[in-house]
Amino acid sequence: MKMDKLSDLKHLFVTVFLANFALNVIPPAITDITVGALCPSQDECSLAIYLSGFQQAILGLGSMMMLPLLGHLSDIYGRKALLTVPVAASIIPSVILAIGRSTNYFYAYYAVKTFTGMVSDSGIECLSIAYAAANISDEKRVSAIGFVAGIGSAASLLGTMAARLLSTAQIFLIAAISSMVATIYMRIFVKETSGRIDSEPLNQPILVDNGEECSQSKSVSQSFKEVLPLKDIFCLLKSSATLSLATVVAFLNGLGEGGQQTPYLYFLKARLQYNKDNFAVLMLIGYTGAAIGQLFLMPRLAPITGEEAILSLSCIAGFISMLIVSIAWAVWVPYVANLLPIIAFLTRPALQSIVSKQVGPNEQGIAQGCISGISAFGNILSPLIYTPLTDLFLSEKAPFNYPGFNLFCVGLAWLIALIPSMMIQFGTKNSRLKIRDGGSTLDA
Repeated sequence: MKMDKLSDLKHLFVTVFLANFALNVIPPAITDITVGALCPSQDECSLAIYLSGFQQAILGLGSMMMLPLLGHLSDIYGRKALLTVPVAASIIPSVILAIGRSTNYFYAYYAVKTFTGMVSDSGIECLSIAYAAANISDEKRVSAIGFVAGIGSAASLLGTMAARLLSTAQIFLIAAISSMVATIYMRIFVKETSGRIDSEPLNQPILVDNGEECSQSKSVSQSFKEVLPLKDIFCLLKSSATLSLATVVAFLNGLGEGGQQTPYLYFLKARLQYNKDNFAVLMLIGYTGAAIGQLFLMPRLAPITGEEAILSLSCIAGFISMLIVSIAWAVWVPYVANLLPIIAFLTRPALQSIVSKQVGPNEQGIAQGCISGISAFGNILSPLIYTPLTDLFLSEKAPFNYPGFNLFCVGLAWLIALIPSMMIQFGTKNSRLKIRDGGSTLDA
């Protein structure tokens, strides 16, 4: 049954807020903890950079495999049941660092986070978007997706503010408690959505069991098909030009977002001597802009310009932001550049909204999971590209004097993503989901 009001998703919004608060109260402190555990009394630490980059790559690889699987299983067994997995998994790493932050505790956190982060870091957003897209009416879908993303950003904003006020020990204790409360609240209040939705032909799935093009071989067991729907994934991504182009944008956006993580933070620490408070202020500015853009700007702009135009603008904003930071000459310059996320952070929700309109309600999980998985693949390659660049251009061995060259390269990912985003806007804007009706496939 479709929900007509955004207020019908209020319990989902509370869960998203609590879970994202727990995840995002940690980043402002984790860089100092990592460097302190691995390279005490040093501002630069190559081991910390490479270990963080390695973890990011493993997280990306795991997310690439797990998110389509979680999304697909949520289409079958219910989104609430599968959303429990990433929300509950985020509890354990926080508990470890709440107990202690010595080198041994850090390595324990590092190992556990590497595994749990595969489902928790992107899985919460992915399954929440799928839940909203499958249950809200088409007229409210853009606003619902924007609200899910915006509430996540607002939680990140408050988490960052809390990181400035709390001691390091308190940060991880609060994160663990918030994750626990999110899990309990969701299990009690969020309504389950399970089973296939019988709907009008427009909402029938692209991936049907008896279709010739998009079905698994009859010799493959049904249980295996449900666990590893690889053929369905490829079929879905090439089922329309819009989805194919969205896949390219998702990959490049993941590449850029990955570059904004470890390489970005270590550049600021080494070049401008940023500490926990500086990182907190930087994230505070960015998340404020992101929350404003996703909660207020996107729901109002999308009906006028369309999500396609928003996607293109956000790619431009991402490039400009990285270009400014790459030439930062003072501590305040990244603060100014971080005002651009009011537009740049609309990339993901705009892309998710575009994708949600290409499939029916029975496939929102696998569709959002595929796009998140492709983005995670970009995160895999990101540290392999940007981590060596960061280390090289911050060292005395740099081939030329441009310490922020790695961040300029991060921005190039969004500049290249502008091309397929404009192709979506001008070339396939009217592409809609494909309908199966007695074995024939039509473009709506």
